[in-house]
Amino acid sequence: MLPARSKAVPIHDHAIDNLRFIRETMERASAFTAVPGWGGVAMGVTAICASVVAAMQPDSRSWLSVWLIEALAASAIGLYCMQRKAAGHRQELTSGPARKFASSFAPPVMGGALLTIAAASAHQYQLLPGMWLLCYGIGVITGGAFSVKIVPVMGTCFASLGAVCLFAPPEWGNWFLLAGFGVTHVIFGYLIARRYGG
Repeated sequence: MLPARSKAVPIHDHAIDNLRFIRETMERASAFTAVPGWGGVAMGVTAICASVVAAMQPDSRSWLSVWLIEALAASAIGLYCMQRKAAGHRQELTSGPARKFASSFAPPVMGGALLTIAAASAHQYQLLPGMWLLCYGIGVITGGAFSVKIVPVMGTCFASLGAVCLFAPPEWGNWFLLAGFGVTHVIFGYLIARRYGG
């Protein structure tokens, strides 16, 4: 009696499986995965503290100073945590995906910085919270196109808060900054840390 022959698998099934594997491997290799999770949480905590301090300031210039100090502190935290996470994942911050992330993230943020100077010079401080959230959100969306899927979602939340803030009463601006740079960073930082590490 002849042994039973195993059922032949059509060659196109093998080809589809191979193409799927190649595509997923290339996506992982081309994604910038060093977006900091716990660093995002830390950035959110410092923003919550900054919003409390900023709310106690006697004038708009002092309020702006608090938030500019917070921007520098958050940038330092983000860069430090990004460097550590990249090193842990054996990913260079000068790699192709990292350069694509940076070159897409930087222009909206630089635009926001220039608009900040213009708005502050014109004493239009009420525009700053919405503008900051919108520009930062757009930067995260465009940079996130080269990162894990949750990053553009986070950017959309920032940009949406900014868009609403631009048309909200000016006295709500600090609350929007707390919700965006504070709470949103904490929530998404935690999700990134849990799903994608550090």
